[in-house]
Amino acid sequence: MTGKTVLVTGGTGGIGSATEGIRTAGGEVDVFTADVSSQREVRRLAEQVLAAYPRLDVLVNNVGGYWASRHPTEDGLERTFAVNHLAPFLLTNLLLDRLRASAPARVVTVSSGAQSMGRIDFDDLMGEHGYNGQRAYSQSKLANVMFTYELARRLEGAGVTATVLHPGVVRTAFGAEDSGTWMRLMLPVVRPFMKSPEEGARTSIYLACAPEVEGVTGQYFVSSQPKRSSKASYDAGAAARLWEVSARLVGLNQHLGA
Repeated sequence: MTGKTVLVTGGTGGIGSATEGIRTAGGEVDVFTADVSSQREVRRLAEQVLAAYPRLDVLVNNVGGYWASRHPTEDGLERTFAVNHLAPFLLTNLLLDRLRASAPARVVTVSSGAQSMGRIDFDDLMGEHGYNGQRAYSQSKLANVMFTYELARRLEGAGVTATVLHPGVVRTAFGAEDSGTWMRLMLPVVRPFMKSPEEGARTSIYLACAPEVEGVTGQYFVSSQPKRSSKASYDAGAAARLWEVSARLVGLNQHLGA
């Protein structure tokens, strides 16, 4: 990756921090701070990145979170959906022209095995009519997969690939802000069996730089191997609808990225 520019979101801890371990190997790392629950902050981050780097070879959408109770953002949106899906959706779109100009380039998005339990509730995306933390999380992780597949379709022939992954169950501070009773009780039991952040970052790193996946797009990976995601994730009509709804929610022209 010498000479390549890679942007990793969520680099302050956990998987993102491990992905940024390049600094310990003598690589150059610049740090940007942003609260990605805020669309204003996401836009500011994109502006800073575009001003700092004339090229962008890889974008790793890693930031994510879990909240047991409903927390509205400053934009009036439900935090889980805003952070886990709308933030990477907006950031990717804002950086797409730079990625295209840097082709071959890659967009790597971190999802979760929870995508298999997800359902996109277009009638209540924001959980206003009965919020459940696990349901909101699973929906957002399914949205990551559907966004990736739709992005791959829209970028066909552009020299920019889009892949998505499940990192495994990793020992991080995930959900610590508002974990809920069930998670607080179960974490001490399952923690010894979880992956380290370094192990959890392996698939992200593989998709970001491995020559074996050069040109591979629109696929879901687990343990650095392509796998089938949930049946719902392959609904191209729902993915296109999700793109249009997401574009409206973040104030983008819905055809951006087409």
